[in-house]
Amino acid sequence: MTDAAFSAQSGSPLAELPVDGQELASLIAAKLCHDFISPSGAIMSGLDLLSDPTAQDMRDDAMGLIADSAKKMVALVQFCRVAFGAATTAERFTGAELTGLVDNVVAGGRATLAWNLGDGDFGKPQARALVNLAYLTVGALPMGGAATVAVRREGAQLVIEGVAEGARARLKAEAATGLAGQRLTEGLAGQWIQPYWLWLTADQAGGTLTVEAVEGRVSMTARMPS
Repeated sequence: MTDAAFSAQSGSPLAELPVDGQELASLIAAKLCHDFISPSGAIMSGLDLLSDPTAQDMRDDAMGLIADSAKKMVALVQFCRVAFGAATTAERFTGAELTGLVDNVVAGGRATLAWNLGDGDFGKPQARALVNLAYLTVGALPMGGAATVAVRREGAQLVIEGVAEGARARLKAEAATGLAGQRLTEGLAGQWIQPYWLWLTADQAGGTLTVEAVEGRVSMTARMPS
């Protein structure tokens, strides 16, 4: 893996490559549909089994499939309300609330996730950055490894750092493009939109996002007003 480091911040040339609001909305909607189709499709498969008179011996399996898929669907919806949406009327979030959202979505994966958030709560932009950064940190470990997300306060700044360490830790090219605040010119938009959304969240809050990727290690650091 080629060593790489890059950053993007407000006022930089990268910030002059905006994505149209309508295009941004359509890409986020497409990602949500992609994420939701698997558990919702599994629920339908389980219901089909339950209604099939020739498959009654698989009733317990069907009920297990429906229950597991429904839990996954609920976890995704709850996560996305904070990661991409307005999160209803909540203005502040505790660390326990945010870690629970991410833990429920990444449960069952190959990577472990450890948290060190300290005390205090988080406003909407900081919460949005935190859950997206944590999710992408775990996503940098497709073959397993250890992910750590930590938060510290430096004066008026909130620093959110995610570190992924593992033998195959890596960023896909589309993810690196998005994290740098650059428009995607080739590759899969579904792999680009969430990293770009993280960069945009930090940028619009008046913060910065720094990413470093070396052999076996990926780190992402968002600095935002606290």
